[in-house]
Amino acid sequence: MKYGYFDDTNKEYIITSPNTPLPWINYLGSDNFFSLISNTCGGYSFYKDAKMLRLTRYRYNNVPQDCNGRYYYIKEENDIWTPGWQPVKTSLDEYSCRHGLGYSIFSSAKNNLQATLLAFVPRNDNCEINQLKLKNNSNKEKKISLFSYVEFCLWNAVDDMTNFQRNYSIGEVEVHGSEIYHKTEYRERRNHYAVYAVNSPVDGFDTSRDAFIGPYKSVEGPEVVAAGKSTNSIASGWAPIGSHNINIILQPGEEKSFIFVLGYIENPSDDKWESDNIINKKPARELLNRYNTDEKVESALLKLKQHWNHLLDHFNLESNDDKLNRMVNIWNQYQCMVTFNMSRSASYFESGTGRGMGFRDSCQDLLGFVHLIPDRARERILDIAATQFEDGSAYHQYQPLTKKGNLDIGSGFNDDPLWLIACVSAYIKETGDIGILNEMVPFDNNEEKSQTLMEHLRRSFQYTNTHLGPHKLPLIGRADWNDCLNLNCFSNEPGESFQTCSNFESGKAESVFIAAMFVKYGKEYAKICNLIGLGEETDKVLESVENMYNAILDHGWDGEWFLRAYDAYSEKIGSKECASGQIFIEPQGFCVLAGVGVKEGLAQKALDSVKERLDTRYGVMLLQPAYTKYHLNLGEISSYPPGYKENAGIFCHNNPWISIAETVLGRGDRAFEVYSKICPAYIEDISEIHRTEPYVYSQMIAGRDAAAHGEAKNSWLTGTAAWTFVNVSQYILGIMPAYDGLSVDPCIPKSMDTFKIKRKFRNATYNITIHNPKHVEKGVKSLTVNGQEMEGILIPLLPGVTQYDVTVIMG
Repeated sequence: MKYGYFDDTNKEYIITSPNTPLPWINYLGSDNFFSLISNTCGGYSFYKDAKMLRLTRYRYNNVPQDCNGRYYYIKEENDIWTPGWQPVKTSLDEYSCRHGLGYSIFSSAKNNLQATLLAFVPRNDNCEINQLKLKNNSNKEKKISLFSYVEFCLWNAVDDMTNFQRNYSIGEVEVHGSEIYHKTEYRERRNHYAVYAVNSPVDGFDTSRDAFIGPYKSVEGPEVVAAGKSTNSIASGWAPIGSHNINIILQPGEEKSFIFVLGYIENPSDDKWESDNIINKKPARELLNRYNTDEKVESALLKLKQHWNHLLDHFNLESNDDKLNRMVNIWNQYQCMVTFNMSRSASYFESGTGRGMGFRDSCQDLLGFVHLIPDRARERILDIAATQFEDGSAYHQYQPLTKKGNLDIGSGFNDDPLWLIACVSAYIKETGDIGILNEMVPFDNNEEKSQTLMEHLRRSFQYTNTHLGPHKLPLIGRADWNDCLNLNCFSNEPGESFQTCSNFESGKAESVFIAAMFVKYGKEYAKICNLIGLGEETDKVLESVENMYNAILDHGWDGEWFLRAYDAYSEKIGSKECASGQIFIEPQGFCVLAGVGVKEGLAQKALDSVKERLDTRYGVMLLQPAYTKYHLNLGEISSYPPGYKENAGIFCHNNPWISIAETVLGRGDRAFEVYSKICPAYIEDISEIHRTEPYVYSQMIAGRDAAAHGEAKNSWLTGTAAWTFVNVSQYILGIMPAYDGLSVDPCIPKSMDTFKIKRKFRNATYNITIHNPKHVEKGVKSLTVNGQEMEGILIPLLPGVTQYDVTVIMG
């Protein structure tokens, strides 16, 4: 069942029913100011940090779903409705929500009154713009009362939700004409405030939630809206809101437009205030004046669209598969950008109050983003590296506002260091910027302990190389990629859980997954060493990689597939000897994509075992059989019910590893099968089962053991986005950046014929046409560049050449 459709021309997904199975959201903003907006106008806004600088309040886990957003109540006689359906839920004559790239448009109608609401965050300004147009499509005059509504969060979202004894006394506002200023904390911090304004004279306002809604009422039916008149309330303590009342008369056929702006203002440190508690309105008014006409709003929207068109022009596919085209050209890259901005901090499944920017998460997100804006990728790499410790380990997360390590989460996730090598190598391949290796970067954000980025990579490599267990496999620490596999939390103190276990550092549990990472990214580190002339170090690195390769073969192979790990007692995890959890997805994918077991014939056995034991119609499960009881020696993984999350759920993030591994073996049909099973555009028809947005990836789909097999959760902010784009662009379509050029080596379904790719790479444009006349799955017969046939699959970098016309014949 569908609840909408793709509009590829306008790069939009059009939702045609407001009551989707879950709220289907979009992200507004690409710089410092961000908003989440659902298909019913729910969501919230923040500046840089969703925890510390949140502008508007949102109620997670509430009933009804998706409670609080930006609402515009329209009252005509006895009818009250809103353009996004929520919160009033009046039956509408028309409804659509168009989620585009950085903007959303709602179009609704009731009683021949048309409402069109445009929402977006403009480039290089810290505000959300809401342009509301009302048009009278009847042949009679209409008298309308319009009420806007946002509820201000008291900045710190955690304190806002918990510290009521204080917060019920600190709300402060000022009102100046059509401008409502939320200045809670201004008395204390004196450097920021919010403004909510409209470009029209108002007939009234409210800033007190109690006055606007009324006692024992809700946003579904506020007293002020029912009465048709604002109270001009000034919030003093209690809960501040922003609401404007505009009385409108529309003649037949007449349309009027109103521009509402919610903005964040940060004063320069040397600014002069009018008094200790009256804000300086000048910077806010300068902001508002930039968007006070329809022409200015339309110009800002055009610049936003041009920005996205420019970004998406870096990689473009033309094939006879519309679903593949729209995912590659639009939605997958868009999600990569959003995930790069947000990490895992702020979605409808992450409240934005706990997790910051993940070390591992951000490194992986960069893999799918680096081709879009390399300069921002460079900046992110340096931020990530600065949260590393001198021994090469790292904070698992850091806060986006301070860029300092998150002490609450701490360290000890032993896969983290190797991900830094992964993202730096991807950046250098994309840009050729070897100079980044010479950048001075502090350890633990202590400038006195700064070393070159190359030294950070060296310590990343050596951390793993010097933290080996009894089988010469890497120690897992608190966990590896799977945060829920806590193999060293085997002797919890009273009151301690796997989440707070403190004895992981002394544990001897080992990870085959980290071993596979070490092989793959150890090779990349060796190439970087060789690139800058460190021949002796290159040889030593490759020797360590070879030793790890052999350790995997000796102690990480279980006969038909790769083991997952050894626990703290050196008992096997992910073995046929286990009652549950006999086979895991992670080592099968990562070992093979790292090349482990390919020449020995083990790789094919491992992937065949994946298909036989882990595959389902909705994707590849993380493990089988599912754990049916809690195992203290395994930690959180066995705390989930069978079929959910890490306990045999379909974890979409690592499905691309299996697809990539299949391309290593040249099995294009199977690689594409794995790709398409979790790809939103290919499963749009089962939206009633899948439930999350049909235009972006989710983190998890319920596995075969779950009651709701096929149901997805945790959409938008997931490493699935980056890894899937790497998979489809570099391994399936085969366009892979290298240190010395661009290589072309597709691995595609046999049915795929000719396709074209435009790829911008290192200040040049590559127009690549790939023909598959023999309908093979993999193999390049010939490669022609600007009329000259080349040896192999690498398009070399030619001095001064800015356009490459490339023809590839597969066979």
